[in-house]
Amino acid sequence: MVDTTADAGAEVEARPVAAAGTRISSIDLMRGIVIVLMVLDHVRDYFHYQAWLFDPLDVTQTNAGLYLTRWITHFCAPTFLFLSGVSAFLHGEKLGSKGALSKFLLTRGLWLILLEFTLINFAWNFSLPAFPLLVIWAIGLCMVAMSALVWLPRAAVLAVGVALIGLHNLLDPIAAESLGPLAPLWHVLHQPGLAGELFGKPVFIAYPLLPWLGVMALGYGLGDVFLKDAAERKRILTLLGLAMITAFAVLRGWNVYGDANTWAPHGDPWRTAGDMFDVSKYPPSLLYVLVTLGPVFLLMPWLERAKGWLAEFFLVFGRVPFFSYLGHIVVAHLLMLGIGMAFGLPAQTFVGVIVDPGPLIEIGWGFPLPVVWGLWALVLVILYGPARWFGDLKRRRSGEWWWSYL
Repeated sequence: MVDTTADAGAEVEARPVAAAGTRISSIDLMRGIVIVLMVLDHVRDYFHYQAWLFDPLDVTQTNAGLYLTRWITHFCAPTFLFLSGVSAFLHGEKLGSKGALSKFLLTRGLWLILLEFTLINFAWNFSLPAFPLLVIWAIGLCMVAMSALVWLPRAAVLAVGVALIGLHNLLDPIAAESLGPLAPLWHVLHQPGLAGELFGKPVFIAYPLLPWLGVMALGYGLGDVFLKDAAERKRILTLLGLAMITAFAVLRGWNVYGDANTWAPHGDPWRTAGDMFDVSKYPPSLLYVLVTLGPVFLLMPWLERAKGWLAEFFLVFGRVPFFSYLGHIVVAHLLMLGIGMAFGLPAQTFVGVIVDPGPLIEIGWGFPLPVVWGLWALVLVILYGPARWFGDLKRRRSGEWWWSYL
């Protein structure tokens, strides 16, 4: 149920520049927007009183406010994976060497996987009761795979990305349970689920490789678009965005291919619409990618014009995505712990909650949705200052290679 979408920080550190040599602020701004949305989703996981009782996208149980609060965060993971691929391409252009880029992606990917198993898992749970492998693991694993793919021509990587996104749903009928000893490998590649044990603790894979690799490869394959002038970039992204949204409408109306969850009419019009837009994220279906990246492609050219305090607010988080990702988990979890203890609950109640929310369900923990929205704002306010400080520090120390791993 947790959507740790945000790799927020798992992207390659790069300097997105247009052909004229100016930085494309829309990349950092887009990251910042989806980080803010990601924080909303994770604050909901920690604080909403119904967070663990049912799927908030289940139109037979949810309400419109809760549905939209959850659905809007669908944009986070595919945006981060796509921009990770774009940044990998741009970083390769900066390095001028496929060998150097391959080495960077391999080491960065392994580093992220290590962090998922350790620091990030601990931040989510304040313990290490199990190994839920979430979005940082997926991005790390995709980077490891990309370290091999970047040796291919960019157009070939683009073709791989499109093929993985468009065709991986053909693999849905293959169940891991039917593969015997190869079942753990299938969980890594395509089907979320329990993939065995490590050090006596269960390993659960929520983000399998193949579909997410498709999104990252798509970003790498389209990376050249971000080296074009602003007008050409806008034209290409707008056409792609419209094409993806149209493809979603046609395929979803057809209701045959592109997502394991088919939709059906309901008594209320909004529930029918909600069922149509309830597309699978685990693993991300073709329709999920189309309906999320399509609007992102349409929005990005307009973000290049964004100015003022609101744009700067998003940029603060978008310039330090990994810091924002890890920081918001720690802030939200500590806030949960503090509020719970203020209500007289023992601290142990809030340890291991992501892996086992049973104790929270038993005591009826949580607050109504408006309170969750307020706590979302509070987490962002608390995180803003440290994120700004870290961004300034990172810019001052940008000449040191190891900063690209933070």
